[in-house]
Amino acid sequence: MVSPVLVKFRVEDRTVPRSSPLEHIRNIAIIAHIDAGKTTTTERILYYTGRTYKIGDVDEGTAVMDWMKQEKERGITITSAATTCYWHDHHINIIDTPGHVDFTAEVERCLRVLDGGVVVFDAVAGVEAQSEAVWRQADRYNVPRICFINKMDRTGADFDRSLSMIEQRLQAKPLPVQLPLGSGPSYKGIIDLVENKAWSFDGNIDSEPAEVAIPESEQAKCASFRQTLIEKLAEYDDQIMVAYLEGSRITAAELRGALRRATLANKGVPVLCGSALRNKGIRPLLDAIVSYLPSPLDMPPVRAIDTKLGAEVTRPARDDAPFSALAFKVVSDPFVGRLVYLRVYSGRVEAGAQIFNATRGKKERIGRLLLMHANHREEVADADTGAIVATLGLKNTFTGDTLCHSSQPVLLESIRFPEPVLSIAIEPRTKADQDKMGEALNKLSEEDPTFRVNYNQETGQTVISGMGELHLEVLVSRLLSEFRVGAKVGKPRVAYKETITIPVRAEAKFVRQTGGHGQYGHVCIELEPMERGSGFQFVDRIKSGTIPKQYIPAAEAGIKEALQNGVVAGYPVVDIKVSLYDGSYHEVDSSELAFKMAGSMALRDGVARAKPLLLEPIMRLEVVTPEQFLGDIIGDLNSKRGRIEAIEPHGGISIIRSFIPLAETFEYTTSLRSLTQGRATHSMEFYRHQVLPAELADQVKTMGRS
Repeated sequence: MVSPVLVKFRVEDRTVPRSSPLEHIRNIAIIAHIDAGKTTTTERILYYTGRTYKIGDVDEGTAVMDWMKQEKERGITITSAATTCYWHDHHINIIDTPGHVDFTAEVERCLRVLDGGVVVFDAVAGVEAQSEAVWRQADRYNVPRICFINKMDRTGADFDRSLSMIEQRLQAKPLPVQLPLGSGPSYKGIIDLVENKAWSFDGNIDSEPAEVAIPESEQAKCASFRQTLIEKLAEYDDQIMVAYLEGSRITAAELRGALRRATLANKGVPVLCGSALRNKGIRPLLDAIVSYLPSPLDMPPVRAIDTKLGAEVTRPARDDAPFSALAFKVVSDPFVGRLVYLRVYSGRVEAGAQIFNATRGKKERIGRLLLMHANHREEVADADTGAIVATLGLKNTFTGDTLCHSSQPVLLESIRFPEPVLSIAIEPRTKADQDKMGEALNKLSEEDPTFRVNYNQETGQTVISGMGELHLEVLVSRLLSEFRVGAKVGKPRVAYKETITIPVRAEAKFVRQTGGHGQYGHVCIELEPMERGSGFQFVDRIKSGTIPKQYIPAAEAGIKEALQNGVVAGYPVVDIKVSLYDGSYHEVDSSELAFKMAGSMALRDGVARAKPLLLEPIMRLEVVTPEQFLGDIIGDLNSKRGRIEAIEPHGGISIIRSFIPLAETFEYTTSLRSLTQGRATHSMEFYRHQVLPAELADQVKTMGRS
């Protein structure tokens, strides 16, 4: 194995490896449903790689990666935390992500910039609701993955069922490379199908795995699974197919090579098992991360748009290529200030260097460069290709911005985030709190792209919006404790939307004459409804210069501005196509302002005549309950306008999948606990907007205008 190149420098009186060959770098995310054991798994990884000398515990609030006060209080991960460790001469950058749906933006931004993922599943629950959500996110970015079926020591753990659920519910192709030795309280180790060996773990954190004979009762199953693994790999891999057809003996090294190729091509997913809490299976997981997940060199060259030429270009993963990086996270650190997290895709950058923000069109200067270990920092002199670092000094850089060399500016694909679905009103307690609150909300919105702040001119209220009750609860908690803002918080309100149902044409003229130059803008637009979830589309159909080109962006800006406040109840208008097809201008009096006003007026007039209606957010709800409470829960869901999609029985437990309006879910946790003596659990994620029933629309209209 090639030794990594080390550049030594001093940080806090200790020497830290500076860089590794690109083929030895792994940038990975730990992703899963809430409570599957992501953070516990990460804590064990840090211990075994020598990154920490003491294991943190999530339940006791001592986990290194869950460092925020709100995370320690709730025992959950809220913000993604980055760290770096080393295993067998490989440099592993890890981001531990949240599992709760309210913090899905953290998963989205991490998967956008990372090369591989470890998906953790609970061996009892198998594939849960948020497991599906994070899997779809990883599919969207074509992230190669390995699966770790955790909690094999729990009563009811079922490895085969988990495999089946991965195949059926995730439409994936699992490639089990391990089988469990026992399950539940009798779980003691793994059978390695690649090496055809068995390993036992005694649960002691510092004990080495002990090789044991494969039990006779497991030998037939082991042989069957290994043969199936070879046959599946033969479907994807020519080298294995040739050896299989010729009847040649396939070595462990050949199997590992084929597994790596299948994983990198997203044709299969290696599946491992263990119990992170009992310190079982973590070393083999680290070996699998190194063996099967990609280095930056294994990923296709990142695509970008050359801003000078307007053409697509690529940036290869090389230190001598032009510098390009994506800012994927902004954090307001109380000790060092505004931190911007970067993924360097090509080239290298030094502390103090001047760079170009191609998204904003502004030059920036890199301050200090920091390697992050949760909330601890290690200063470095530079960052090369494949690095994930944080930097100080970038004042005008935000999430999703591209940073590059000013002589070769490019734009990388940004990051798309879901729209917020829940809002609350918030107001300062005193005059002194007013300025503090504005500054704090601005910092929080910079950190979290799914957190929105709006000021309602009619009511004089500040309205904050987020992804759910827990999301807003955490943000308000940070506002009060971290930023020390005195504030009064209203009850949660649903973020309804408005849309149109019929196509219409609208026309508006903005004419003002006040002596001297006046204002003149005239637009004709056509409005058409689109499918749910389509958002907004603007089409320029102007011909023969009836409106000069310089005024068309202004008209579009006016239309977009008017979309923010609909005519039914003042909610944003969505799923609409607006075509600008005609208009006129005045050689002297026309201006961008006039066309912006005309666009806004035409949009409002058109929406009012297009039979507008209200849309409400619908949530996908999954409830896991003992069967004895099934009837009560279904009755409760029916009373809340819920729609049952499926009920899956499993060993005395039922999984209810349903859809329910967000407006009916407030305090659902309390309601479910009282119905089931606290024995049921649930998870929710946003599904889509759909038409609000007419009998409820009038009530919402009154609320929206109040």
